[in-house]
Formats: sequence, C-alpha cells, structure tokens
Amino acid sequence: MPVRVVEHAYGDRVCILDNPWMHSALARLGSSETSHTELMYLLRSVYSCMAQISFGAHLPTVHQTRPTRMSQAHPKEGAWVGQGLDPSAEVVVLDVIRGGMIPAQVCFELLTAVLPVDKLRLDHLNMARQSDAQGKVTGVDLSGSKVGGSLEGVTLVLPDPMGATGGTLVKAIKFLVEHHGKPAQILALPMIATPEFLKTVLGAFENIWVYAARVDRGLSPPDVLETPPGTHWKWEKGLNEHSYIVPGAGGLGEVLNNSWC
Repeated sequence: MPVRVVEHAYGDRVCILDNPWMHSALARLGSSETSHTELMYLLRSVYSCMAQISFGAHLPTVHQTRPTRMSQAHPKEGAWVGQGLDPSAEVVVLDVIRGGMIPAQVCFELLTAVLPVDKLRLDHLNMARQSDAQGKVTGVDLSGSKVGGSLEGVTLVLPDPMGATGGTLVKAIKFLVEHHGKPAQILALPMIATPEFLKTVLGAFENIWVYAARVDRGLSPPDVLETPPGTHWKWEKGLNEHSYIVPGAGGLGEVLNNSWC
C-alpha cells in the first residue's frame, strides 16, 4: 500500500503521516501511565518509521546492481537490480539535546546500515529554552555544541521530537549556516508539530521539508478544528501560554531523561 498522508493546506513542503500504528504509538507515548521503558521503545519505533519514509523520499538515488547470495548458483540472475540510495550522498544528523538525542541516534544508525559511514555524521547542538519570569520562551542558549565539519551541500536531518514554537530549530539552522555552510536540503522530523511551528520554519527557509507523525492544534476554535489542517492556518493554535503543545505529550525532554531541571 502507498504511504498514507493527511490532506492539508500547509503547502507541499509538509508531509503529515496518516499511520494508525503511529497514532496509537503517540497516544501511548503521551500518556502519564506509560512506563519509561515502553516510552523509549515507542520513541525509537516511531522514528524508525518516519526516518525510512523521509529518507526514501528525499535522499538522492542511483541505479544499482548488487550480487546476492544466490549469485553463486546464478551469477547473472542472482544479482538485485534497482534504485537505491546514492552511496556518495552526504548526510548530517543533528542531535538537539535533550529531546533529540535518541531520535538522532536512531536516524544515524539507520543511515549507517545502508550508506558508507565516511559520508555520514552525527552532530550535537546543546540548545536550551530561555524563558522569562512568566514562563514564556524568549530565546535559545547554544553553548556546548559540537559540530564536526562543513554542512555545505549536505542533507541535514533534524529529528527533534516536539515541533512547538519552531524558534529552537530556526536558531539552530541559522547558527549552522552562518558557521558551517548551507545544506542542500533540510529534513525536519518532529513527531508532533503545531501550526505555529510549521509557519515559523517554512517561512524561515526555502529548502526545508517537514515530516510529522501528527500536527496538534487543540487550542484552535471549534469551527476551525472541523476543517482540514491549514484551511484557516492563522486561526489555528497548538501552543499554550508556556509554549507547550496541546494535546502534545507533555515535557518530553524531561520525561525521556527523567530529569526535571
């Protein structure tokens, strides 16, 4: 069966996956009754699915001929022939600490399974929300980041699980472009995103594509919620006064690390 997607009006750079297994996984992942062990398994599983779909859609491909074990008995017929990922493709996965640590590792390991490791890299940005006295997000702290080289012309993958305001991702990419070069394309992979996130990141970069397992707009007016996502984008709302997603999954970075500071 083809990949099922949600019909929306956010534009052709947004793909909202319509996968009942993912919907069930995210529902369990966001429940306060789900154990940490279950949560980690669900997180890895969701990102494995999202990464495979987005990589298959956006990474460059080449025509390949690969011998199989059957080539010993059938030297000609025993080779697989078809389109596969281009082994010369350069991909950098960005771990946005803390919530993005496990998703980034999952994406990186999936890439190393099929592409030469010398064309791949896992970088780390130590980014933390800065908030005012009322709890509203005012900025991002980038101290302690580790970027291993140039990003010029690569595919940059950002698997940060919660696409809330979009401010963190925009600041991260601008920092990287300024100091390390411009990627050929950027794949943002939030598990859950908001309409506010989509508007922010799509407006900031022309070479970014967003793949999400769910878009949450739970604080939108009831009549807006009855229309397809993006139909009345300016009236859609998924963030509360503290810039957390509703319904969302709570403070996922804190939950994943069992650290509440």
